[in-house]
Amino acid sequence: MGDKIKRIGVLTSGGDAPGMNAAVRAVVRTAIGHGVECIGIRRGWSGLITSDFVRLDSSSVSHIINRGGTILYTARSKEFMDAAGREKAIGTCKLLGLDGIVAIGGDGTFRGALALSRQIAESGHKLDVVGIPATIDNDIGCSYYTIGFDTACNTAIECIDKLRDTMQSHERCSVVEVMGRHAGYLALYVGTAVGATAVLIPERPVDFERDVVEKLRRARLAGTTHYMVVVAEGAGSAFEIAERIHEEIGIDPRVTVPGHIQRGGSPSARDRETASRMGYMAVNTLLEGKGNRIIAVRKGHLSDLDMEEALTMTKDFDMSLYAVLEAVTNGGAMNF
Repeated sequence: MGDKIKRIGVLTSGGDAPGMNAAVRAVVRTAIGHGVECIGIRRGWSGLITSDFVRLDSSSVSHIINRGGTILYTARSKEFMDAAGREKAIGTCKLLGLDGIVAIGGDGTFRGALALSRQIAESGHKLDVVGIPATIDNDIGCSYYTIGFDTACNTAIECIDKLRDTMQSHERCSVVEVMGRHAGYLALYVGTAVGATAVLIPERPVDFERDVVEKLRRARLAGTTHYMVVVAEGAGSAFEIAERIHEEIGIDPRVTVPGHIQRGGSPSARDRETASRMGYMAVNTLLEGKGNRIIAVRKGHLSDLDMEEALTMTKDFDMSLYAVLEAVTNGGAMNF
């Protein structure tokens, strides 16, 4: 069925994530290798509405595998959420003669892809869409790994390691708020990797006395004079946590919010490799005549899942890592 696919589009949507460029590169070069033209849609779904596109060839994606961000830019489009906005996007799809679209992003990106595919089908046309999960939050229910997570973790770890040096010098407490929206994957992974005194995540209801105050007290009794508290943005404000620490223990914490620094930087080896494999598989899924699919990491392997079913999936938060954090923090002298 591959001979029916002549031209596909590729876009990045939602929050940017390191590795998106590597995925775009893989999509373009895999498509070209099969004699399929590739059109880059700029600024996400908004680009389909405004006809903001560029023809991509092998040379146009050279030297981007190591670049953070996305050469196609990204945006969130309220207009695309309405049928009227999607009708404009459909017009662009027909104008370009697209047979399929590879959409790189998160949950909102995939819901937009599914809505577009359904609406264009109502007009008697067919447009196959395949999604590639890319978000530093790692919060896509159908996939146990998303592009950008590893790089964001490494960026946060580097930031905290530097903070540790100055906190140690001044015998202070540092409260660091990391990204993750409503998920604590990033905070828990980073907190374990830096040996944080305490980590607060939305998946575990916060008992301030148990999770913060008592851990700081135990650390002080063990001889530690500097402390690191990592807070997931979905678990509370670092500034409010710091204020409560000051009120209840008398320590004067310093707050650091790395913010969008966590989205940038050259992607790690894991993110480059995963993005490349996902991009390759996405194109081959289209060539096999399959549409409305999401490329997901399941049990350590890549799978293509039905998009509608995948969007209903949830994944259990692995609290075993929290148990590791508790054991290696409370079991030792609580030094970093």
